[in-house]
Amino acid sequence: MRQPIKSPIRDLMKLAKEVAKEKKIYNFNIGDPNKFDFDTPDHLKQALIDVAKTKSAHYSDSEGEMELIEAILAREVNKNKARIQREDILITQGISEALFFLFAASITSKKDEVLLPEPTYPPYINIVSFFGGKIKTYRLIEENGWEPDVEDLKKQVTKNTKFIVVINPNNPTGAVYKEKILKEIVDISAKENIPIISDEIYDEIVFGDIKHVGMASIAKDSPLITLNGFSKSYLVPGWRIGYIYFQNFKDENFKEVIFSLARARLSASTPLMKACSKAYLNQNHIKEMNKKLKERAEYAYKRFNEIIGITSTKPIGAFYIFPKVEIGKTWKSDEEFCIDLLKNTGIIFPYGSGFGKKYGKNHFRSIILPPIEMMEEALQKLEDFMRKKLT
Repeated sequence: MRQPIKSPIRDLMKLAKEVAKEKKIYNFNIGDPNKFDFDTPDHLKQALIDVAKTKSAHYSDSEGEMELIEAILAREVNKNKARIQREDILITQGISEALFFLFAASITSKKDEVLLPEPTYPPYINIVSFFGGKIKTYRLIEENGWEPDVEDLKKQVTKNTKFIVVINPNNPTGAVYKEKILKEIVDISAKENIPIISDEIYDEIVFGDIKHVGMASIAKDSPLITLNGFSKSYLVPGWRIGYIYFQNFKDENFKEVIFSLARARLSASTPLMKACSKAYLNQNHIKEMNKKLKERAEYAYKRFNEIIGITSTKPIGAFYIFPKVEIGKTWKSDEEFCIDLLKNTGIIFPYGSGFGKKYGKNHFRSIILPPIEMMEEALQKLEDFMRKKLT
């Protein structure tokens, strides 16, 4: 019997329901912009309304609606110089389904290794482990803005490495990687002939002095699997429409296994795929979204660093910041810290060791999505809590 998957992002919710009977809850745990003052762009709302007026409640092709595939193809070719065809693209029910497909298809032995950045997005750890694979990690360097340690990555590669995973912009750290770093990772991939999985779901959400560089534009010869979708940049997380594409991928049998899994589940939502095919027609909301996130990121960075026992690195992309907490003798672990904080203040922070036990340890993740007034209120409670505990 398999064991339940553990989630540092959602596991505290059961406790939060109990705490909510006595305290106000501050949900700083889930990267859902639509729970705050962000909303789906009007052109996408209208697209869904228009689709709903048509006969559109049928199953689609398992690979996805062709009009959406065509829109993604044009976008990836123009934005990221991807060298792909329609048949290289698969529409998925969010990136989570893509991860299940990938690791169900690739992990056939306990020796099979997936090389993840650490800290990392927990579903990578959970899904690889669920299918019996082995997790290996390479360091993200906190003092260098959480950029990948390429030398450490090289050391972790073995004959059993199935994939090198890159998450850029990064969840949970808010880092965005320099092109030079990405090229070095591609060089390792090419030399070892190890496919890269490039998770680019936050690729439009960049508000620092750096431009996001798509891995497809760099991986000239290396086998590449790119993951992306509409949940974050287009503010439709509940629509659950993502995609996966293969570039320079010679293993046609592996691709066929992935597509066969998609056929087994029939299709993603037809109306939502049709609506998402209109997403790229208007991107005016992205500039305003990034402006708000930059202000909130700068506030969160400044405010966390003012609190006794906490330090943080400034995020420049995605929705997150990943502060370090002085555990000392006050708490046994970062998980205990987050539970204690929740019980005393109502603030929900996912514990850092859930993002990696080595480099995630003694940290916690916070979203930067709430309005500054809400962050002010919550972080004042955090400051009072830390002062009481540490002084």
